[in-house]
Amino acid sequence: MTNLVEQYGPRDAMEYDVVIVGGGPAGLSAAIRIKQLAQEKGQEISVVVLEKGGELGAHILSGAVMDPKALTELIPNWKELGAPLNTEVTEDRVLFLTENKAYKTPNFLLPACFENHGNYVISLGNVVRWLGQQAEALGVEIFPGFAAAEVLYNEDGSVKGIATGNMGVKRDGEAGPEFQLGMELHGKYTLFAEGARGHLGKQLMAKYDLNKGKDPQAYGIGIKELWEIDPAKHQPGLVIHTTGWPLDTKTYGGSFLYHLENNQVMVGYVVGLNYENPYLSPYEEFQRYKTHPAIRGFFEGGKRISYGARAITAGGLQSLPKLVFPGGALLGCDAGFLNMSRIKGSHAAIKSGMLAAEAVAAALGESRQHDELAAYPAAFEKSWLHEELHVARNVKQYLNKGLYFGSIMTAVDQLVFRGKAPWTLHHSHADHECLKPAANYQPIVYPKPDGKLTFDRLSSVFISNTNHAEDQPIHLTLKNASIPVDVNLAKYAGPEQRYCPAGVYEFMKTDEGQDRLQINAQNCVHCKTCDIKDPTQNIVWITPEGGGGPNYPNM
Repeated sequence: MTNLVEQYGPRDAMEYDVVIVGGGPAGLSAAIRIKQLAQEKGQEISVVVLEKGGELGAHILSGAVMDPKALTELIPNWKELGAPLNTEVTEDRVLFLTENKAYKTPNFLLPACFENHGNYVISLGNVVRWLGQQAEALGVEIFPGFAAAEVLYNEDGSVKGIATGNMGVKRDGEAGPEFQLGMELHGKYTLFAEGARGHLGKQLMAKYDLNKGKDPQAYGIGIKELWEIDPAKHQPGLVIHTTGWPLDTKTYGGSFLYHLENNQVMVGYVVGLNYENPYLSPYEEFQRYKTHPAIRGFFEGGKRISYGARAITAGGLQSLPKLVFPGGALLGCDAGFLNMSRIKGSHAAIKSGMLAAEAVAAALGESRQHDELAAYPAAFEKSWLHEELHVARNVKQYLNKGLYFGSIMTAVDQLVFRGKAPWTLHHSHADHECLKPAANYQPIVYPKPDGKLTFDRLSSVFISNTNHAEDQPIHLTLKNASIPVDVNLAKYAGPEQRYCPAGVYEFMKTDEGQDRLQINAQNCVHCKTCDIKDPTQNIVWITPEGGGGPNYPNM
C-alpha cells in the first residue's frame, strides 16, 4: 500500500471535527448525539461516518429482538418519525431440544434476561437505514462504499484519523486501469464502531495495549436465514429460543426463531467459538437444527429469502478493553458491549455511541483534541448499561461449563442472586486456543442438504448478494503460507473449511498430489470467524475494497 501512496500520492485529506468508522447502530448513534448536542449549544461540529458496505445496512446482520430503551433516550419521538420497530414481542418460548422432542421451560423459571415484554422483533439493517436518515437530517456526512483501511497517527502517537482503501488495485498489488488512491480523513477525535472483531480496532488494542488486565474476548458465530412462511403458521411477535440438540452438551450454542411482520421469520443459530471438536461445522449444525420436529413445521411450504453470518462479541464486562486512547475511542461491538445473557447488542451499541458522543462534544467545547476521552469510560461506569452487563457477567462462563450444569448455575445466578452474586467468573482462554487435535475425535457425518429446508453453503452465499471486485488483492491474508497445510490440516483436519459459513476455504490437491489451501475470497461474507478461530492466528482479515461483501436486505 505504501508503495502506491509513494508512487501516486500524496493522498487528498479532508478535515473534520469527528471521524466515525462504521455506519452501524453505535457509529450512527454517536453521530446523531454529537449533532444534537452541537445544536443545543449553538456549536458547529463537523461529523463524517464511513461505511464499508455499498449502502448503510448492507453489512448489518443481527437476530434481532430490540430493547428500545437506548433508542428512546436518543430519539424520544422515534415512533412518530417512523422508526421500523413494527412488531412488538407477543410471546416468549424457551425450548430444550433432544433429537426428537422439545421441552418448554415454564415461564416462571425463566430469568428476567429472557423476558422480551416491551421489546420489538426488527430488522437491524432497516433500523440502521432509518438512523442514517436521522443523521443526515442533522447534517452528518455519510460515505457508504468507503472502507477505512489504515489508522493514521500524529507524531506524538495519538490517532489523527484514517485512510480509506485504494480502489482498483489488481490482485498482484499493482494499480489497475480504474485505480484511485485512498483518501485521508483527519479528525480531532476518531471513533471506531466497526462491529465484532473490527480490523482497525484489533490494531488499536495491540498498539495501546487496551486489553491489559482484561479477560480474553469470547465470540460466537451467528448464522441466519430470512424466510417467508405460510400465513397460517405465522404469529407476529413470537420469539422462540432453543438449547440442546443438535449440539453436544459440552458445546455452547442455541437457536433463535423470530416472527416479524409480513409472514416473515428470522431463524438463526449461534455457536460459541470456544468449541473443541475441529470436525464441528456451525453451518451444518444450523441446517440440521431446522429439521427438528418442533421446528421444521414453520418452514414447510415456505421460501428462503436471504442468508448471512456474522461473529458476535460475547465476552461481556470482564472482556471489555480499555475504551479510550489518545485521539479516539471504541464503540459498540468493536469494544464488545453485547449482553450475551439477553442475546441483545443493538441497545448497548446505541448507548455506547451516545456516551462517547457526550464525551466528544464536551471535549470539543473545551477546544481539546487528540487527547484521551476519560469522560466516556467514566460515564459508562455510572450508566444503566454497566449495571446491565454487571448483572450478566457470569452467564457465559457458566454456560461454558456444559449444558446441564451451566443451565442450573445460570438459573441460580439470575433467579436466586439476580446477577448480584458476590463472585465474578473469568474467561481463561481465547477461542482460538480451545480447538483440540482431530485425532481425539471422530469426523461428524452431516446429512446432505435437501434444497427445500436445508441448503449447501454456495446456494446460501448466492442469496447473501455477496460480491467483491474479482481482481483485487485477497483480503484474507496469511502470515505464513505453509501453516494451513503443515499445522491446520495435519493436526486439526483443516477446520477452516468447516468453521467458515461461506465456503471461502477449501483444501485441494495440486497436480503433484500435494495439499494446498484455496481461498475463495469472492465468497466472504465478512463474518470474521476465520480471524477469530484460526488455531495459530495465522489468518488475518483485512478490509477489502469498499462496497464489496454481502448486501443484506431486511437482515
